[in-house]
Amino acid sequence: MSAWVLPDHIADVLPSEARHIEELRRLLLDTACGYGYELVMPPVLEHLESLLTGTGQALDLQTFKLVDQLSGRMLGLRADTTPQVARIDAHLLNRAGVTRLSYCGPVLHTQPDRPHGTREPLQLGAEIYGHAGLEADLEILQLALDQLKAAHVAQPLVDLGDSRIVSCLLEDLHLTEHVAQQIHTCLATKNQSELVKLTVDFDLSTKEALLSLVDLYGDISVLDHAEKILPAKPAILDALKELRWLAAHIAPVQVSFDLADARGYAYYSGLRFAIYAQNASGALVRGGRYDGVGAVFGHQIDRERPAVGFSMDLKQLVDSVPALPLKAAIRAPWGDAIELRNAIAHLRGQGETVVCVLPGHESEVDEFHCDRALVEAAGHWLVQAL
Repeated sequence: MSAWVLPDHIADVLPSEARHIEELRRLLLDTACGYGYELVMPPVLEHLESLLTGTGQALDLQTFKLVDQLSGRMLGLRADTTPQVARIDAHLLNRAGVTRLSYCGPVLHTQPDRPHGTREPLQLGAEIYGHAGLEADLEILQLALDQLKAAHVAQPLVDLGDSRIVSCLLEDLHLTEHVAQQIHTCLATKNQSELVKLTVDFDLSTKEALLSLVDLYGDISVLDHAEKILPAKPAILDALKELRWLAAHIAPVQVSFDLADARGYAYYSGLRFAIYAQNASGALVRGGRYDGVGAVFGHQIDRERPAVGFSMDLKQLVDSVPALPLKAAIRAPWGDAIELRNAIAHLRGQGETVVCVLPGHESEVDEFHCDRALVEAAGHWLVQAL
């Protein structure tokens, strides 16, 4: 095999796509900044126990591991930035009030998370710490939608759910982690026949409620139906009420509901959402509420802060949206005359892209689609339209 052949699901990003990704990165981070989110840059490499604290088995299996040549300790290449941001909030910033943080950087996965997906996503996200109310849930949803709007994503669909519904039905059953994981998988994949086998020894009311969840997906009428057939437990009623409130407040965005989908159940503590678009394969954005995530980074009770956030892969997003218009550039001749060099420097100082044509390359393809040229006229260098 050739030495320069890259591993499976790893790829170079070439100029036109890299330009689009970088433009989206700046645009989306600026959108988050407009909401008051502060940018943080966690390291791509951490001690393994810190990187995987409180994240569950799924992230462990997705994490590349290696030995630190300095300390001999195990290190991990991050597969998700959210736990790192929680650590920053809990033990570096250590603020008492609300903290809004955003981030963007590469993560590495041992396996692609979707067909034809990359193992090196460029993860962008945002988190709010310190507020348990629906106001934070709504803000994080609105920010995600505004970022997709800025990227020209047309007609997004927001799919809402709440991990408390399934957790409430299972809370008194004392299930092993393996069985609980199987039940959540069956619910997420709508595998009713397998779910019947797993719940054969459950009490009748719990079994019926779990089986009914398989069909509880669709429009707002799902919430009305759920209120009639699910047990009237406070946690379930609160979840349904809050889902209805959030859906009303993000109108006219199209909203659907899936009350059985509790993917990430070991992580999320309430609201979970995914945002889809017509031209995207899979969800463009995933997020939700994960209260208490910072408490695992030590013994400080006061760091058990409420948190809600989302993340997306910019490499996936760039495949789903039209390219942003290319900024027009100016073509200039190469030369060492001080007047020419000063004219080029002046234009670049004004924010213009000036491409100097090197000698002998005048007929090559113009990758920047220059629409103007720097020309000499009567001893002065002027910009003229091509």
